[in-house]
Amino acid sequence: MSVTRIEAPSSSHVLDNPAWAALTGPHAHLAEQVGRAARYPADVARFHAVADAGDLQAWADLASLVGPGGTAALRGVTEAPDGWEILRIGNGVQLVDTGLRVEPAPEAVRLGPEDVPEILDLVARTEPGPYLPRTIDMGTYLGIRHHGRLIALAGERLHPPGWTEISAVCTDPGHRGRGLATRLVRAVAAGIKERGEQPFLHARADNADAIRLYESIGFTLRRRTVFALVRHTGTTVRREPVATTVRYEPVATAVRQGPTAAAGRQQPAPAVGPEETEQPCR
Repeated sequence: MSVTRIEAPSSSHVLDNPAWAALTGPHAHLAEQVGRAARYPADVARFHAVADAGDLQAWADLASLVGPGGTAALRGVTEAPDGWEILRIGNGVQLVDTGLRVEPAPEAVRLGPEDVPEILDLVARTEPGPYLPRTIDMGTYLGIRHHGRLIALAGERLHPPGWTEISAVCTDPGHRGRGLATRLVRAVAAGIKERGEQPFLHARADNADAIRLYESIGFTLRRRTVFALVRHTGTTVRREPVATTVRYEPVATAVRQGPTAAAGRQQPAPAVGPEETEQPCR
């Protein structure tokens, strides 16, 4: 296996490779891992990660993890080594909390596994991004109901050390304009900060309305990046997974530094993008 050019990360900030940091840290209990490659189970999330995108062994481990013909969704990869092909690339942004006012939302309820059918229905109607049957295992999800029906949602997804991603922010179209999603974002962030962690989130680079709105409530653009869907086209000497970088383009902002697993089972090919189109908080 050879590489014509693979760009390594320009810094060692934990958010430069958040999926790897989560899968080998707070979310290790969810991880399927082979050496220097890891992923979430197919019914939890569609994230894959490697410790270092410039490391050929990491790509070999990823090949063992996904198997011949398997796909992986990776952040920051613009070129792949021999034995891999890039199927699609999308652009995204990463934003971090630098001034978000946090507060509980008294009307919000914590959602559990019994609420997943309703969550999936709301996600299907609002399309904030992929939400799978066990995504709820990744963290706390809050919802707001109207006459017993779930109409707004936000929660936690990637959990690198010291940070938690806010995700699945959405509101039923018939109830927008009331600030429900914003209240849920503030409430989810309040729980994150109570743990001594910092909130962050991702959005599609072309979702200008969402980015503008997140910035207006206290998030700051930290990085621009790409999201690639790659497919393994070669043969692999298989290594068994154990259950237990990527290139970013910096944005000139001052950001606080946060504190410091079945081989060959092919997962569904995800859509490329930051896996959340992140509808504006309305």
